[in-house]
Amino acid sequence: AGRTKPSAIQEGSCSVPEDSKPAVTEALRAAILAGEYAPKQRLVEIDVCERFGTSRFILRSALQELAAQGLVEFQRNRGARVRDVSFAEAIEITEVRILLEGLLAARAAKRATKSDLAALRKLVKDMRSAVEKSQLLTYSELNAQLHVAIRDIAAHETAARVLRQLRDQTVRHQFSLSVVPGRPMVSLPQHEAIVAAISAREPEQAERAMHSHLQSVIEAFRALSVAAMRR
Repeated sequence: AGRTKPSAIQEGSCSVPEDSKPAVTEALRAAILAGEYAPKQRLVEIDVCERFGTSRFILRSALQELAAQGLVEFQRNRGARVRDVSFAEAIEITEVRILLEGLLAARAAKRATKSDLAALRKLVKDMRSAVEKSQLLTYSELNAQLHVAIRDIAAHETAARVLRQLRDQTVRHQFSLSVVPGRPMVSLPQHEAIVAAISAREPEQAERAMHSHLQSVIEAFRALSVAAMRR
């Protein structure tokens, strides 16, 4: 029997299927988002190729794709490195998110099924439990899941595609924000208000609640930026 091509790139794999660019791109994207490569860290081709078991040709194509997504940048005569997103840019990105996620929250209030609403309520219930137990990393993960769930319910393909790219670019700052003492106690009731509005099928209220939440994120980013400059 013929050999079956792997569906995803495994670290240390020595096989390099011709159609592996999407898998390499996704694997490297996931590693960057997980913080395995730090901002401004050079992505040395020979090392990355060895880690993901791929060729330089496929890796370079993947790096071009990640550059288009805003996660990687190329330096003259130095190759690729992880792009460092400043607080100022993170604030600008969140200002755009306000518009898009407000739209999605309003759409979700119109489109949500009973099972969708049950899933949203469970997420905010789990978020409250994480806050009560001081499980900040769990809260951060549930926070991201809630935003994705609302995006999926809204079923707006263009907004979802743009938002995924924008959120990826600010993932490091989102993580920093999630571990700020007291921040979950501020954002939890904001998320509960969003879900309550969606559950009540009040599109305008859901949009306002999302706007209020993300404006709070902007204010928190500004505070983190000031604190970073004082160090």
